[in-house]
Amino acid sequence: MSAGARPALSRFVRSAPRVAVLAVAALALAACGGGTEKSASPSATTSAPADGGGKPAAFPVTVEHKYGSTTIDKEPKTIVTLGLSDQDAVLALGVKPAGAVDWFKETPYGKWPWTKDKWGSTRPQIVGERDEYNIEKIAALKPDLVIAQYSGMKKEQYDTLSTFTKVVAQPKEHPDYGAPWQLMTRQIGKALGKDAEAGKLITDIDARFKAVRDKHPEFATKTLAVADSFEAGKYSAFTKTDPKAIFFSELGFKLKPEIDTLAKPGWNVAELSAEKLDVLDVDRLVWVTSSTEANDRIKAEPLYKKLKVNQDKRDLFVPYQDPDIGAAFSFNTVLSIPYAIEEIEPLLAAVK
Repeated sequence: MSAGARPALSRFVRSAPRVAVLAVAALALAACGGGTEKSASPSATTSAPADGGGKPAAFPVTVEHKYGSTTIDKEPKTIVTLGLSDQDAVLALGVKPAGAVDWFKETPYGKWPWTKDKWGSTRPQIVGERDEYNIEKIAALKPDLVIAQYSGMKKEQYDTLSTFTKVVAQPKEHPDYGAPWQLMTRQIGKALGKDAEAGKLITDIDARFKAVRDKHPEFATKTLAVADSFEAGKYSAFTKTDPKAIFFSELGFKLKPEIDTLAKPGWNVAELSAEKLDVLDVDRLVWVTSSTEANDRIKAEPLYKKLKVNQDKRDLFVPYQDPDIGAAFSFNTVLSIPYAIEEIEPLLAAVK
């Protein structure tokens, strides 16, 4: 992963992605018949419309992305998702990916309550972790289409994958991991020939956000920040391009622009020392943390104790998992957003 882009969960960042070599590309081509028309894999992970069919889509379609544009000539049947949360939008559109990457050290078909019913008994092949892709595993699935929206896919990876399948890389007009969920959903919908269905998903989620804003007009008068701490003395505040911050902005809260100025160019997180914690003195502070130990450590920090947001008890400590509230707004997808809203709205409303 490049130093110029960071996904929502900085604790799992690795130093650099595996770059596929020519030998791997040759293996991939051999596995897929050198890019000729491919039949779907007979394995249980082969993608298929979850609803058993539907109206035939209009193809070809052309999707623009960071590395150019990709024309998809016919409806893809076997799909691999390489974006950290891309599988959610694909599932929401009635298709089960044959392959996906791991993100939270939790297989994508695992515990997440917003996708369990969508996956059912189908289990995708895990073809990588974050931006490190196993090219051989992807090739063995013989995909018609690879989708990488919420990703940091490199040009070398794109070029290698493109030798044997169609690839729709991340949106070009935003930094890696910085595209709005609406745009990524539209990109995925277009690639699948499901523009109308994707548009309806977006409209429905927008209506859910609006319902919360209408119910809580006071949110619009409050500044909010989202933060985390993975080790003693080190803190992270998320910028306006991070899914977590975007989620709370769409609930109606105002974000604090000073956080964006503290982040490195292209990053969606600002790294803070204890001496910089005053930037988090906002009307509502949401800590999304991994353990009670982390919560206790933050609360014990002397400089944090001086913040008014802490003294007035306007800070919330929300877990990533168990319950999966933080994970839901970290994914911030058409499937996870309704769950996140249902869980977080009463917590925010209870803060006076």
